[in-house]
Amino acid sequence: MTTTPVDPRRAQLRRLKAIAFGMLLVMLAGFAVSHWQGERGIWAWVAAFCEAAAVGAMADWFAVVALFRRPMGLPIPHTAIIPRSKERIGDSLAVFVRDQFLAPDMLLARLKVFDPAARLGSWLSAPEQVRMLADMARGWALQALDFFDEAAVRRQLHGFVVQQLRQWNAASTAGELLALLTADGRHQRVLDEGLQRLARWLEQPEVKERASQLIVRYIQREWPTLSSTVNWIKPIDEIGDSLAERLAGAVLEEMQQVLAEPTHPLRQDYEQWLGSYVQRLREDPALATRIEQLKQEMIDHPALQEYVQGLWSRIHASLRADLQSEDSALAGYLERSMAALGRSLSSDPALRDALNQHLLEGAQRLTSRLRDGVTAHIAQTVKGWDERHLVDQLELSVGRDLQFIRFNGTLVGGLIGLLLHAATTLLAT
Repeated sequence: MTTTPVDPRRAQLRRLKAIAFGMLLVMLAGFAVSHWQGERGIWAWVAAFCEAAAVGAMADWFAVVALFRRPMGLPIPHTAIIPRSKERIGDSLAVFVRDQFLAPDMLLARLKVFDPAARLGSWLSAPEQVRMLADMARGWALQALDFFDEAAVRRQLHGFVVQQLRQWNAASTAGELLALLTADGRHQRVLDEGLQRLARWLEQPEVKERASQLIVRYIQREWPTLSSTVNWIKPIDEIGDSLAERLAGAVLEEMQQVLAEPTHPLRQDYEQWLGSYVQRLREDPALATRIEQLKQEMIDHPALQEYVQGLWSRIHASLRADLQSEDSALAGYLERSMAALGRSLSSDPALRDALNQHLLEGAQRLTSRLRDGVTAHIAQTVKGWDERHLVDQLELSVGRDLQFIRFNGTLVGGLIGLLLHAATTLLAT
């Protein structure tokens, strides 16, 4: 069974109230005894002190109690001031906070003197501070990963990727890419590179050997009689090698001409075909429709669906593995970036001035937006409090200090009573 802890302020408030009430009882007892003794000699002074002190104690008791509730439950006017003025207090408190704490000029002046950019640069210049901040960020990132509902995130990610792919105009994008490729003759350089790579591939011995084998098999399959006759005159393998060599040489020679002549017919055909295809991609609805169908078939392919569905799992696992490592690449990058920022802020006055200016502008915009909202929030919050709860909390906060008013009222009242008795005695003599 758990017990609610006792607020120490409540016990202290009860103790101070008891002391104040005890002082009142002592004053009343002194007043009664002095009257019983006839108020002669010293007892006259005691009676004057105790009478005035009792009046002062009761008056201050009434004043303190009247702040929070009706004294003795009596419907006396101008009592229970705080409960009856809750709405006015809420509005006044909200206006006070707005004018004294959220005044834009005051906040901006203090922020400007504070020089946040210089302080940030100094703080980030300490390696231990940067490392601590990077470790904190790494811990926050791990907690954020734990908060994610993986199944929900996977569904959202899958739906987002598929939706974006379905909305993507593949034909238009392909046309733009090809147009970019053909700008400034880039497509001709691509053709040159392709021909050069093809030439190097044809010069390889294993390629020529493969071409010779293909030629021999073709002759043996298509012209078996001719193959037997040729083989009697000269081995057909040698003929295949010779034809492969000549074929490769002819192709290479043609490629050299294409590479050497900017106006070669092959280049012109290539230029014309590519330009017409770019135009078709932009203007031909039938081609665009066909490309769109191919795109949709690709999106609906089980392999792509499975890849997209497993994408978040791979990202999640990769992020977790990195963040759990003491040598985290992400944390290391963040640490290096913050250290570099600290060095830049410490050594570059222009950067500090620019950052401070941005912060001041941001603070001004934020203050202007929040000022009315915070004011309304404070007022509504105070107005929505339960009256008994409000009184209880305020009394716990300031009630202890108010009891000293009762102490002072008792003592000051008694001293005033002595002064009045002394004045009366002097005037009587």
